[in-house]
Amino acid sequence: MKPSAILLISCPDRKGLVATVSDYIYKHGGNILHTDEHTDADAHWFLMRVEFDPTEFDVALADVPKSFGPIAKLFNMDWRLADSATRPRMAIMVSKYDHCLVDLLYRHKIGELRCEIPLILSNHPDNQPIADFYGIPFFHIPVPKDGKSDAEKKQRELIAENRIDFIVLARYMQVLSKDFCGRMPGRVINIHHSFLPSFKGAKPYHQAHERGVKLIGATAHYVTDDLDEGPIIEQEVERVSHALSADEYVGVGRDIESRVLARAVKWHAEHRILLNGRRTVVFV
Repeated sequence: MKPSAILLISCPDRKGLVATVSDYIYKHGGNILHTDEHTDADAHWFLMRVEFDPTEFDVALADVPKSFGPIAKLFNMDWRLADSATRPRMAIMVSKYDHCLVDLLYRHKIGELRCEIPLILSNHPDNQPIADFYGIPFFHIPVPKDGKSDAEKKQRELIAENRIDFIVLARYMQVLSKDFCGRMPGRVINIHHSFLPSFKGAKPYHQAHERGVKLIGATAHYVTDDLDEGPIIEQEVERVSHALSADEYVGVGRDIESRVLARAVKWHAEHRILLNGRRTVVFV
């Protein structure tokens, strides 16, 4: 795939934003490949993703902050530039359930996920063979009840050493501390085994079964220190019937979780997600 530059912008809405950004890219020799915009009318907020070919761009991407800075200041922009040739580095954290882990590793192997996976962290040793099969370093760090802070310290050290850009919780069954979450805002993705906000807590599929629901689902969201309340990235539901058992609900749920998490990871790695308060805007 041909390398591209991706400009992500979030700012107060006002006239001339699209024209100004497009004109900047044009004047410096860039060719716009894709552009998406969204205006939050209630908040008077503008969000934009522009992907352009930098082959003839006369500003080195490393110098764009200086070149684009005056425009960003004029419009009070929160912005960043990404280079598609630079793949973000993703760490996977997992406990015993392996379905999301296996799905992500397979998708990565076939080139569907544009990221690097330098390591897998787990509080259990169960998934070591899977990591070995895919040739990815696996670190088993137990998380005892009275040793959570020490475990997280070891995890953070490995994350820093491996220059991790974002983390995916592939059914990691531990609640991350406020300190851990605060260090990586908007860079930790979780898959919740429920269609939030319904049926929170333990055994959501069993809760759903007891209620006789007709739809079950899963939710991928960014992690915050407010448990399961982070900005939602993707959700999916599937119809079920009275003929299925609770265990069959779990089987359906596993498939949904894997698909939803994979889409969230793909979109994050391709710089398609912008935070908008407690929500996300996903340009796909």
